[in-house]
Amino acid sequence: MPDKAADRVLLSVTGFNPQRWYELLSAERPVVLEPDGAADPTIRYAVVWKQPAGILAGLPNLEVIFSVGAGVDHIFADPHVPDVPIVRVVADNLTQYMIEYVAWRVLDHHRQGRTYRDQQRRKVWHEPRQPAADEVSVGIMGLGELGRAAARALLTLGFRVNGWSRSPREMDGVRCFAGQDGLTPFLNATDILVVLLPLTPATEGIVDHAVLSRLRQDGPLGGPCLINAGRGRLQREADILRALDEGLLKEASLDVFEAEPLAADSPLWTHPRVFLTPHAAATSDPAHLVPPMLAQMAAYERGEALENLVDRQAGY
Repeated sequence: MPDKAADRVLLSVTGFNPQRWYELLSAERPVVLEPDGAADPTIRYAVVWKQPAGILAGLPNLEVIFSVGAGVDHIFADPHVPDVPIVRVVADNLTQYMIEYVAWRVLDHHRQGRTYRDQQRRKVWHEPRQPAADEVSVGIMGLGELGRAAARALLTLGFRVNGWSRSPREMDGVRCFAGQDGLTPFLNATDILVVLLPLTPATEGIVDHAVLSRLRQDGPLGGPCLINAGRGRLQREADILRALDEGLLKEASLDVFEAEPLAADSPLWTHPRVFLTPHAAATSDPAHLVPPMLAQMAAYERGEALENLVDRQAGY
């Protein structure tokens, strides 16, 4: 049985059912379920998703914060986050889910899924020209853990892959661009834009009309496509709708939105060239995410360095 007197874990997972997280964590660690635990001196770790503002600042002996999701913008939404290490979750199944989602949506846009669904509805028997994968350039904004995994999968499918990141990166088989100077050439060479950036003050609203208007307009798909499986506030939804209506954007697959859940009166629900999913691309599964958290806690107590640490200055 865990020692109930020391080294407790605070669990605060707004928007998730906390019971399964509690069961898995408490099998090895004493757990305090928020809103209990205010100023508890025995709490050493916190496992959080959208924690209430100020709750972590009241823990005098907090040493490490673990994010339930790959992104950490939800943690920094609290202006009182204490200055302790923050660990991003990296788990094989979370990465696999994202690979599956990106490959699914890229292939659907590439193999003209919307056209065929419309033809089926109208009982039309027609085979449009199908470009080969190596004629199509997929551009990935964000070459972190998830972006690089998605890029590797798309390379195996035969696509040309471009990558853009805020700072220079290198990756075998991927044409990499970086920074503001690299953004326009990256977009000009992209037929399908996949957005997997972290949400930071520098990236908020980056997918706007100006960015969408610089995507390649004369590519083999008859127009560029957008896929956002990163964060909803990376995009400007009014600009996406405008680009679709102006013909600058052929189609869009959106898993995330500026405000969630998506409002019932949003025109995105009924737009004929938009495909929606309810922030389901890569769901955080406690059965897969809790074991690496527990392993990190044990390693930390053995004096080993924490992995997947967040750079507070960069915001991810």
